[in-house]
Amino acid sequence: MKKIYILFLVSFTFQIFSAQDQNIDMKGLRSKEMKSFAAKMNAGNTNPNTLNYDLQYQRMDLSLNPAVYNVSGSVTSHFKPSQAMSSIYFDLSNTLTVSSVQYHGVNLTFQQLATKEVKIDFQNPISANVLDSLTINYSGAPSTALNAFSTGTQAGTAVMATLSEPYGAQDWFPTKQSLNDKIERFDIKITAPSQYNVASNGTLMSETLLAGNLKRTFWRTQYPTAAYLIAISITNFTKLTDIIGTPPFPFINYVYPSTAANPASMANIEWTKQAMTTFETYFGPYPFRNEKYGHMQFMYGGGMEHQTMSSMGSWEKTLIAHELAHQWFGDKVTCGAWNDIWLNEGFATFGQHLANEKLLMTQPEFLNYLISERNYIMSQPGGSVYVADANLGSVGTIFSGRLSYGKGAYVLRMMKWILGETAFYNAVKDYHARPNLAYNYAVTTDLKNSFLTSTGKDFTEFLNDWIYGQGYPVYDIRWKQTGNSLTFKAAQTQSHASVSFFELPLPIKVNGTAGQVAYFALNNTSNNQYFTETVSFTVASVEFNYEYQILEKNSTVAQDATLGIEELDADTFGIYPNPAKNEIYLKGVNRSSEFKIYSADARLVQSGVYQPSKPVDITSLSPGVYLLQIFDRNLKFVKK
Repeated sequence: MKKIYILFLVSFTFQIFSAQDQNIDMKGLRSKEMKSFAAKMNAGNTNPNTLNYDLQYQRMDLSLNPAVYNVSGSVTSHFKPSQAMSSIYFDLSNTLTVSSVQYHGVNLTFQQLATKEVKIDFQNPISANVLDSLTINYSGAPSTALNAFSTGTQAGTAVMATLSEPYGAQDWFPTKQSLNDKIERFDIKITAPSQYNVASNGTLMSETLLAGNLKRTFWRTQYPTAAYLIAISITNFTKLTDIIGTPPFPFINYVYPSTAANPASMANIEWTKQAMTTFETYFGPYPFRNEKYGHMQFMYGGGMEHQTMSSMGSWEKTLIAHELAHQWFGDKVTCGAWNDIWLNEGFATFGQHLANEKLLMTQPEFLNYLISERNYIMSQPGGSVYVADANLGSVGTIFSGRLSYGKGAYVLRMMKWILGETAFYNAVKDYHARPNLAYNYAVTTDLKNSFLTSTGKDFTEFLNDWIYGQGYPVYDIRWKQTGNSLTFKAAQTQSHASVSFFELPLPIKVNGTAGQVAYFALNNTSNNQYFTETVSFTVASVEFNYEYQILEKNSTVAQDATLGIEELDADTFGIYPNPAKNEIYLKGVNRSSEFKIYSADARLVQSGVYQPSKPVDITSLSPGVYLLQIFDRNLKFVKK
């Protein structure tokens, strides 16, 4: 058995080490957009009964009148089974009445279930991997429980609109609501009284006048779409046709006549062009440029990121920016589980950060905005960004303004701080362009893996702390200058027990007595960690988190003349086990400390940084007697 003996020599000599010796590695909207569903719903991410087929195409052919709360018509679905099937399920509220199901000219038997499903039985089992289709004819008054289908008035004129997120698509048309199967192509054909205009997803294919003062409007989207992002809005819209982006593509807005006559609202709609240019610069090309971008006004209040045409209840620039950012994050790449809704809402709120920083605010105004965001996020000590399965029945938890929106966005801001702006935005562009994610679904692990591929940075521990964990850190930063050396000590406590330590680079700004400035990022990986940096001027003050790069609350920064003189108790300092075989621990060393191991003939054979409670691996050392040297801040310890 290999045995390694460690010899200690200790003298209580104080010594100041240079930076080379101490080498430190430098590395107002949510409430408006939140969905106001009041009732508890049949919640979840998947309906297991719909997992055995791929829904590839749907054609909606409905008759609607904004003055009448009713829907009637048909939805034809093309699907490819993944296995032989004798029956098929679609998500559909049982408040709607299915009159027939047609399959190749034959009426099939069906059942409407209390679980908001329609079960359709085939006369003979259908084969796997063969594209097939059927048509469901139905009518009725959609359920009001989730407020997914609504009627009202604007300026005395009837208006009808939909907002299906998260669980409401099945309340007004039969579909597959699970977050695992986007519909590759969708045709939307709406017959309504001819005095109304119909706005929807995709490209306007035709408008046809029919007998009886009716008009049939045909929209088509050929981009994969999640069911909850299919939407319509109907009233006597003023249609505004324009172009946007470079190279240009259609910019189509359907607004109330009162909005068209409001210069302030119209100026904000025009501002969308600036936001698009900025987002294309930082996020990449607009994802649906072969069709359009635009807005359709509705009466829900706030906004909703319906694919290619956001639904708007008001026209604030921050709301416009939020819904536009969703086209990349939420629409092109959609959260693959409501647990990970922050991938939609955090990114869209980060889009507001970007619009505020680059277009809407001065630097002092933007910093004040960040202060308000931080205060809101940390107004409570706990709460995870990730939505637990037990909370999927609570829309208020899914769409938590403080967590899914605010903290989710700040997590991205911290990732930008860690990576640097250029690497971060390049990684963001890579994320939504990856073949397995583009126009598909993603969860937090997909984001982590994408960023690892793009940057080489593993965010596993960071996301464990900030997405799955709860709370935030509180820091006590102490500093001391000795000559050109500037020593820092970073102590951290946490607001919630779910996170034992937040590993983050700490933003430090050092101000000199003659106006000099130096910036540091202290790679804080353990509590009570010491850092030594070099400055060529006399330090007047130190600022921590100077541009609110990270989340922290009530932190303190202070000059400390006693820094580096106390703490390590030489009487208790030691090593165990001794003799040792494969690893050793240091006793009495309670903070990150540099160590060096020398052979008996004074050759340096190993060095590193000791982390408290973590072993030092010595498997590479041959049996023998060694000298271990510990550099603890300004103390060098040697002990017999």
